[in-house]
Amino acid sequence: MTVRELAKLARHIITTYPQFYGLYGEREYTFNKIRQQNRNPLLTMNIGADGLKTGYIKESGYGLVGSASQNGLRLVVVVTGLKSEKERADEAKKLIEWGFNNFQASLLFEGGAVIAYAKTYGGDQRYVPLMAQGAVKLMVPRGARERILARAVYSGPVHVPVQKGQAIGNLKVWRGDIVALEVPLQAAEDVGTGALHRRAWDAMTELFIGLFRAGIQRL
Repeated sequence: MTVRELAKLARHIITTYPQFYGLYGEREYTFNKIRQQNRNPLLTMNIGADGLKTGYIKESGYGLVGSASQNGLRLVVVVTGLKSEKERADEAKKLIEWGFNNFQASLLFEGGAVIAYAKTYGGDQRYVPLMAQGAVKLMVPRGARERILARAVYSGPVHVPVQKGQAIGNLKVWRGDIVALEVPLQAAEDVGTGALHRRAWDAMTELFIGLFRAGIQRL
């Protein structure tokens, strides 16, 4: 796995299983009368660390996936290829401190806010509003004025019926030329099947669009 994939996995664990994530921050536990110490060195550094996992294999050396939270801001750090446990701990701490000192969370969309609209096919509404599961925030360098572009990406038109909470697509956010964030989008409300004339109109519209695209491809 790449360090990016490990970071995405860590974020998934933190956001999807909050009821279990606290186990990663336990300093020790006893099982079968055997006391086990948590090997994560970040937990004792007073930097807000509360997870996740250390590791070592001969091919890639010492590694660590860690996470820390300060003043409502959470960071995930991944290091690998280190030569010793001390170097692993030192480098992970440096990265976390650098992140908190040099980056801030910029609020793009409030939790529950409609982010975009997706066109429906044969629905009693022409569009279905899309939202994220919570607030959408983007990490940006402090004092930076980079161009930020957000775009909803989905396969459409969306066939009805649509149920509230149904996964529709993703929100992609660019910071400059880099895709810095991808967030799943879901339907904010139900959309039922439209009247016959609405379905017929949508079918005819899609037919003309398909023919137009086919003509463009031949050029």
